[in-house]
Amino acid sequence: DPTVDSQMIQLKNAGANVFFNIAIPKFAAQAIRKAAELDWKPVQYLNNVSSSVAATLKPAGLENSQGILTGLYLMDPTDHQWDGNADMKTWRAFMAKYMADANTADGSYIFAYAVSYLMEQTIRKCGDTLTRANLMKQAASHHDLRVPLLLPGITVSTSPTDFYPIDQLRIMQFKGEKYDLIGPVIHGRKGH
Repeated sequence: DPTVDSQMIQLKNAGANVFFNIAIPKFAAQAIRKAAELDWKPVQYLNNVSSSVAATLKPAGLENSQGILTGLYLMDPTDHQWDGNADMKTWRAFMAKYMADANTADGSYIFAYAVSYLMEQTIRKCGDTLTRANLMKQAASHHDLRVPLLLPGITVSTSPTDFYPIDQLRIMQFKGEKYDLIGPVIHGRKGH
């Protein structure tokens, strides 16, 4: 479907009071905007993929996005609380040098930078043995690695039986023009 209007109408008419928006930014923005047009006010949870203020919430209308909850593990480039952060300063300098025309308000660039850093660290751990087997071994042996632009307290850990690099997040709620942290780091790992 080119829009999610009919699905949003169905959800409102079903009496749903919670909306978990699992869509890519274009359709997530449409859904947020349509909920506002319908005067439907469920508790809204937004998936991480579409949490970008620039790519989703601004197109949806910031006034329509108030109160949306999401789980994040990366810094938001539009959140001024990170302006003095060393990682953010380094990232902004990188972007100015290599991608001067990019929209640095788009959190996708933060994601790409963090993923690239993790890949670089994995390759460095391989040393001179650049085989698939060694790359996979090293990728499955990160222990509380601090990756630039991850929120404070969030690290990367993998093992031969757990390939998910990040199993922590912070719950945030959109207020005004940015997300506010509303809780501690939530861990998915056993023992936390």
